[in-house]
Amino acid sequence: FPSSYAVTRKIEPFYKGGRIQISRDGKFMFCPCGSKVNVIDVETGALLHSLQQEEEEDVTAFVLSPDDEVLVPGSRALLLRQWHWREHSCARTWRAVHTAPVATMAFDPTATLLATGGCDSTIKIWDMIKHYCTHNLKGSSGVVHLVKFHPDISRLQLFSSSIDYKIRIWDLNSSKCVAVLDGHFSAVTSLAFADGNTLLSSGRDKICMVWDLDTRQSKRTVPVYETVEAAVLLPEEGDFSQLGVKKQGLHFVTAGSKGILRVWDVATAACVHTQPVPFVLREEPGGRSLSQCQFVPARNEILTVSMEHNIVFYDAQTLQLRKQLAGYNEEVLDAKFLGPGDSHIVVATNSPQLKVFELATSHCQILYGHTETILALDVFRKGLMFVTCAKDRSIRVWRMGRAGRVTCVAQGLGHAHGVGAVACSRLKESFVVTSSQDCTIKIWNIPESLTSKAKAALISSPEPLHARVTERGHDKDINSVAVSPNDKLLATGSQDRLAKLWSCSDCSLLGVFSGHKRGVWCVQFSPVDQVLATSSADGTLKLWGLRDFSCLKTFEGHDASVLKTIFVSRGAQLLSSGSDGLLKLWTIKTNECVKTLDGHEDKIWGLHANKKDDMVVTASSDSCITLWQDVTEIEEKEAQAKQEEQIMKEQELSNLLHEKRYLKALGLAISLDRPHTVLTVVKAILKEPEGRRRLEENIVRLRKDQKDCHEAQAVMETLLKHEAPDNLLQFSGIKSAVESLLPYTERHFQRLSRLLQASTFIEFMWQNMRLADVAQQD
Repeated sequence: FPSSYAVTRKIEPFYKGGRIQISRDGKFMFCPCGSKVNVIDVETGALLHSLQQEEEEDVTAFVLSPDDEVLVPGSRALLLRQWHWREHSCARTWRAVHTAPVATMAFDPTATLLATGGCDSTIKIWDMIKHYCTHNLKGSSGVVHLVKFHPDISRLQLFSSSIDYKIRIWDLNSSKCVAVLDGHFSAVTSLAFADGNTLLSSGRDKICMVWDLDTRQSKRTVPVYETVEAAVLLPEEGDFSQLGVKKQGLHFVTAGSKGILRVWDVATAACVHTQPVPFVLREEPGGRSLSQCQFVPARNEILTVSMEHNIVFYDAQTLQLRKQLAGYNEEVLDAKFLGPGDSHIVVATNSPQLKVFELATSHCQILYGHTETILALDVFRKGLMFVTCAKDRSIRVWRMGRAGRVTCVAQGLGHAHGVGAVACSRLKESFVVTSSQDCTIKIWNIPESLTSKAKAALISSPEPLHARVTERGHDKDINSVAVSPNDKLLATGSQDRLAKLWSCSDCSLLGVFSGHKRGVWCVQFSPVDQVLATSSADGTLKLWGLRDFSCLKTFEGHDASVLKTIFVSRGAQLLSSGSDGLLKLWTIKTNECVKTLDGHEDKIWGLHANKKDDMVVTASSDSCITLWQDVTEIEEKEAQAKQEEQIMKEQELSNLLHEKRYLKALGLAISLDRPHTVLTVVKAILKEPEGRRRLEENIVRLRKDQKDCHEAQAVMETLLKHEAPDNLLQFSGIKSAVESLLPYTERHFQRLSRLLQASTFIEFMWQNMRLADVAQQD
């Protein structure tokens, strides 16, 4: 039986808002996440490493240098740090000199100048080579949220925008504002240079403006009819005919509140292409509005970031989706393995959208359909079809196609309240059971015609499902529902502290399982025995016989509510998850808890094993999805290898003693933790004609060598602590040995005293600096 699981993969939040940047080669993505900046591999979606200092406050802005070598984040502590991110080393830290946090940052094209725009209405320019502040530009009103250098470095111009909706042009030779571009009536969100003399600006006033930098006047205003968060110029070279680009001239892509990309022709101020909508527009678009958009030349892709922290890469020439990553999952309510080889996991987060993760690439499909939070899901045995239920009182049936693309094939309405639990038939894809806050159970038939049409991909829109049976099951909310392996029985667990057994054919009540002291969170049939497992808010799990409805076993050990339980090891063991973030593995035969696994910091709502029964997925309120691998066999092999190594060492020790190589034998005996053998070796050394003298010489030589002083000191300390002075004086030559050791001991003690003094002084200085810092902030 499995006795241990280990974390093999964790899908955790890597982006919580803020500006994302991509390296010039398009391989790495930099995402702010609280107090750190995460470096993500774009191809695999894997977190490579995090750039973070200890006791650091949240990152407010960061920027990557044009040569991809340096990354500079600014924090709420008003500190700037220069990171060599490839080596994961912080080269220097300096105060930002701003009196409020830095809101935006930009490098010039040569990576020698860094501009920081602060919430204190000032802009500072830093020389990154000579390490000093070269300019302090004042004159903006309110937060400076946008700074950008002119691409022609010979001009030495900086463009900025603050909350007065104006674009300011600063001449760095004179440190003065030489022009103000006034045309927007809301915050300016992005600036893009078409050439040395043309600037494109976008704003939340639903317009984009093209400026002539020679005359510093507006050339054209393009109304885009949505709040624009970013405008990206399409490169002049390249075939963009599929995006409606039919002639030469400036074209740009906008991203904003509608959640889709649109292509605009500057010459005609017309929209020439609109991206197909992946969701129904009648739904509230707030969550799907885009917050960022940028062109990635190395990948020939356009990157967008949504308000829900989803990062999407589109083909720049067709706007076809290439890759999608989920930066933040909020509270994860359920997760199940999906696909014929369990290659994907489907996840219900605290939102109306489903997320399907491909485990190999971290690519995430986002499925639209439900209009309110999805509460639970279940997958049919073959792993291609699954069912979801939500607060919008509906259930939806989904199917994964051959290419891994998931579509909705059926929809059912009928419950009076949110649908909180769902279970699929086990033998074949024939029916679905749901339970709701309206205390009813419904059985929905899935016609064979629907299954065959879904398999042939002939369904264009979801087909309606109708409930075959409806039954009032409990007096309080039903938390869980399960179908038996033979599809003849179903079980429900409720807040009324009862679990009930029903017939699948007509939903007639067969029996009641009574014994839990608080609400039942989960019910689960054994895959091999006529047994039902239940878990409850009273912190226990119980096994019940299906024939006489009696309690067979009770498992106690959780200190909090047991939210989920599943059978593993072909029904021989139980795995349970609690609201304290702990997993426990139980062996049913012995009633004992074999292992407790700590992998989450909050309630574990989702727990599911794969078909091979060697991997488990858990989903928690801490936004993390964790994959656990059965490592019992690996741990057994490691223990066996360790045992073999121990036997080899013992044999070597025996050989050394036989060959009278005592000094080497002494070291080996100490490493094997064999005090009796150490005593035997020391006795053997002392019995030799020159043994005592050689032992003394070795200890004194060790004591004199500076690099071995700590080890020698430890040996001396042990001797002096555990031997009385009278006993030590009985050894011949002890006085001369101690006299020779005294000067070295004094020298080492003086060195330690100096080090302690210096560290105390540094600690004192640091505390004073921090106190002054706090007083200044107050």
